[in-house]
Formats: sequence, structure tokens, C-alpha cells
Amino acid sequence: MRMGWGDAEFPNGSLAARPDTCFGVVNLSSSLNETQRKAIASPWFSTAFGLIGLCSNLFALYVLLSSSRKLTSRSRSSFLVFLCGLVVTDFMGLLVTASVIIPYHFIKFDWAEVDPGCHLCNFLGFSMVFFGQCPLLLGATMAGERFFGINHPFSRSTSISKRRAWSIVGMVWGFSCLLGLLPVLGLGRYTLQYPGSWCFLTLLPDTGNAVFCLLFALLGIFSVVLSFIFNTVSVVTLCRVYHDRESVQRRRDSEVEMMVQLVGIMIIATICWMPLLIFIIQTILQQLPAGERARTLPTETQKLLLIYIRMVTWNQILDPWVYILFRRAVLQRVHPGLRARPSLLSLYPVLNPSLRRKLAQEARLQ
Repeated sequence: MRMGWGDAEFPNGSLAARPDTCFGVVNLSSSLNETQRKAIASPWFSTAFGLIGLCSNLFALYVLLSSSRKLTSRSRSSFLVFLCGLVVTDFMGLLVTASVIIPYHFIKFDWAEVDPGCHLCNFLGFSMVFFGQCPLLLGATMAGERFFGINHPFSRSTSISKRRAWSIVGMVWGFSCLLGLLPVLGLGRYTLQYPGSWCFLTLLPDTGNAVFCLLFALLGIFSVVLSFIFNTVSVVTLCRVYHDRESVQRRRDSEVEMMVQLVGIMIIATICWMPLLIFIIQTILQQLPAGERARTLPTETQKLLLIYIRMVTWNQILDPWVYILFRRAVLQRVHPGLRARPSLLSLYPVLNPSLRRKLAQEARLQ
């Protein structure tokens, strides 16, 4: 979700007088002068920023696809599928939203003339919700998959094939799509946001907008908290096993690699997203006593929303670099002590011999 592109002069102050459309929420009666407009952002800066994000995700996708061809481990393969889904989502989010917002920076078209029916604004708002919620849900999904893979390593039900992993990614995309379509179906609405070049959900206290805003924010917070719980338990489990006296030297780098990447993704998502999600909830709850009397957002709220949206933008830029920089090939150069170790089976020395032989045979077949 390329949320940080919106930063240009609003072309027509009269649009604020149309509260029943997607143009009437932001109060822009006082136009920006040239100095203020340049202070917000430059079109060339936004273009360069977007190209960096697109190239980063393309490079990460290339590395992921190259790595997936060499793998035989099912758990690692399924994890790479989830990572591919995350990278593809970030890439498409940048591409789709940039294709609308960057041309606006250069053309400075009048939204009311180009999009009188608010179809373009609805599409842009949907894209931001869809491509914003997907990474959070995928992060929670990956954390859950690793939680069960680490804490129940010998259960057949925890082994996910590539096809099933892609099916799960598709379910996340489908759920996020339904969420993004709610304003189009009547629950809340997407509106043009300050300073007039991007659309997002509406932070007004009327019932429809309040329900949709709270649903979006609470779902995002739930995903982040769930990721934190799963990853914390998984890390603690790995630390306990690795420091066991009987298996102090029996480590497996792939589990460590996956957890390092997951923790990195979680930290980035928390830093980039939590301020916005908390701000949405706080804004809605503070305005609820006003009921439906509020027709436009306060200027300070508009500016804070833009700041938090720009923070969210970094999530899509940094996500691919988590995988690029925290691969074993890179980590081994930083810490040469990391070398190939036995599989996770060796982390559990007290096993029935017949069960160990069966699991080892299944591992070879994978």
C-alpha cells in the first residue's frame, strides 16, 4: 500500500462544500502557496521513492524464486511461499497506487472533473486498505506457521505443502479484498485526503465510517499482537532447545534464519503501523460524542494522518530488505560460526528410535 504519496496542492477549494461526495471531508478552503507545496513533497522525490520500493521488491522476489528452486525442506519451502506472497503484495501495492498518484503530481488534474463519480477515489482507497491489511495478516500467518512448526515439529498436520501455502495466501488476499470492498458496499466510504492527492477511509464519527475505521484498525492491531505472541513463544522455544545441555551443539541454521526474518518483519510492521492504527482508534473515539454533526476533519487531524501514512509507506520499502539482508548466506559472512547443522530432529534427542527412523525417512522423501 503506497500510502505516503499524497502531498500536493488541492486544485479547487469549493470541493469542501460537497460533504456527500468523496471530496467533502477535508477542509481545504485555504490553498497552499508555492513554498508550502514544495515543503510537503516534490513529485521527483515521490517518484524516486516509489522506484526504490519497486526495485527492492523485484530484487527480493528474484532472490526468493532462486532460493525456492534449490530447497527440499517442506517447512522452508512453505515459508518461502508466504514470503513470496508478502513481496508480491508489497510490489503490487506500490505499483497500483503509484500509477494513480504519481501522474497526479505532474498533471495536477482536478479530481472533481476527472472523477465526478468517485470511482477512481474508491479504487485508490480500496487499494490502500487491501495492500495495507495484507502484509499484517500475512505476517501473522507466517508467525503462526512457524509457531506450530517449531513447537510441534513431529506432527504431520504442521507440514504444509507449497500448494496449501499458496492457498492460504490466496485466502488472505480474498479476506483483505472483502474488507476493502466494504465501503463500496455501503459500510463507510473512501474520501480524498489532505493535501488532495490520495484517498483513504474517513475518520468521521458517523456510524458507518466509525465501524469501518474501528474494524480496520482493530484487525491490524490484532494481527500485530498475534504475530508478537507467536514469534515470542517460538523464539523462547528455540532458545530453550539450543541451550539444552544434551543438544548445545545441535543447532539448525534454517530455523534461526526464518525466525530472524519473522522477527524483523514483525518489528518493522509494529513501528510503521501501530502509530496509524492507534491514531485511527483514538480519533474515532474522541469524536464519537459529536455524533453526525462533524462534516469535515480538523486540519490538525488531516496533517497527522498524512504523517502516519508516510510512516506506513516504509513498511513496503523495508520488508524486502529483511529477507535480502537476513539470509544465511549474508549472516554467515557476518558471523562465520553459522554453518549447516543437523535438522530439527536432532534438537530432540530423546525420541523413540523407530519414530526417529520414520521421520528421517519422511524427511528424505520431501
